[in-house]
Amino acid sequence: MRRIDQDHTRFRDIVRGRIKQDLRKYVTSGEMVGKQGKRYVSIPLPQIQLPRFRYGSNKKSGVGQGEGEPGQPMDGEAQPGQAGEEEGKHVLEVDVSLEELARILGEELELPNIQPKGKRTLRTLAGKFTGIARSGPQSLRHFKRTFKEALKRQIASGTYDPEDPRVIPIRDDLRFRSLARREQPQASAAIVYMMDVSGSMGREQKEIVRMEAFWIDTWLRHQYRNLEVNYIVHDAAAHVVDQHTFFHLRESGGTKISSAYELCLKLIDEKYPASEWNVYPFHFSDGDNWSSRDTERCVELLRDSILPGVNQFCYGQVKSAYGSGQFKKDLDQAFRSDERVVTSDILDREGILPSIKAFLGKGR
Repeated sequence: MRRIDQDHTRFRDIVRGRIKQDLRKYVTSGEMVGKQGKRYVSIPLPQIQLPRFRYGSNKKSGVGQGEGEPGQPMDGEAQPGQAGEEEGKHVLEVDVSLEELARILGEELELPNIQPKGKRTLRTLAGKFTGIARSGPQSLRHFKRTFKEALKRQIASGTYDPEDPRVIPIRDDLRFRSLARREQPQASAAIVYMMDVSGSMGREQKEIVRMEAFWIDTWLRHQYRNLEVNYIVHDAAAHVVDQHTFFHLRESGGTKISSAYELCLKLIDEKYPASEWNVYPFHFSDGDNWSSRDTERCVELLRDSILPGVNQFCYGQVKSAYGSGQFKKDLDQAFRSDERVVTSDILDREGILPSIKAFLGKGR
């Protein structure tokens, strides 16, 4: 291994160790979510400075290990409010792949790998140029196949002369290397996020949901090569929205949770059959519902329609100053013995990691 490769590996190990050490800080700050790309995320790390000697004469007088009293200012020290000449603390931003981030999350929370229940066959490009095509760039021309095609044509047409064995390809003789397509089984998963956007769910509650959704996405994309994400918001009525609207919509009014479950069921029935998809509905709310009758309707929808077609149903209750928290109690009572229903209390940002552990810790 080259010296530069050794240094690069050592640096990546240092970064990985720092992320694992401060994982809770990164999860609760939300800073990484705003710097997310398609494959990488920027992580701020304190810059590591190696100690070094500075040579030269010290012409300034001051207090070192000699005479002086504790608290006595040193000569040349910048006073508060004045510009100084010393270096400040720098922060180094490191790009880490979402795949590596998922592995770190899995190791730290001891998350088991998921065993997919559904298989879906997709036509994908093979990784090697094992196919032959009649068209393509000159850089991929297959000289041996082109020569054989030209030779067969000249022999068949009677223009080949053994005394003068010249073979001159024409356009129809050209053959090129190409990527072969093949059938490849591939597990697919779908996430359906549902969130209460009624007046009792404030900005902080939505930010907690946004951060938890980022880490759930990161882990499930590590487990599934094909992942689709859907967003549903609800107050007294439910709507399918895009990601930006989901996390920034401000609403008011009452809460009817069954409207979200009915829309979720319709989405699953239309797009994600259980034989081909691994489906994960996540619902976040502060626990308020407009009536006990609607809660009974939610339990009925879950038990009879939603649970038979999904891997697991997860409910996260975000603490709010205005929420009663009753809905989680009702779900826990109705599905106490059903492992497909997982609930968690998210009291604040510190509750995000335990909630993710509860949701994904069974590997369903």
